[in-house]
Amino acid sequence: MFLKDKSTGDLVEVLDMAAMIDPCSVELEGRYHAGEELQDPARFVKKQLAFPSGEELPRCWIDVGYRSVRH
Repeated sequence: MFLKDKSTGDLVEVLDMAAMIDPCSVELEGRYHAGEELQDPARFVKKQLAFPSGEELPRCWIDVGYRSVRH
């Protein structure tokens, strides 16, 4: 799966799908998908990522309290 780094606009290939959907995990492992050579894996803060369309990640992937009622 690919996400977009909001600060650069570059695509990030997600290497750790479990961390991506785990709301307790603040970061995930991925690698930039740019250039001709395969990039080295790196850690990415999930709140700095979005879907390639620009849509934000689901709240249940980034907020451990997503089931809480907010007033």
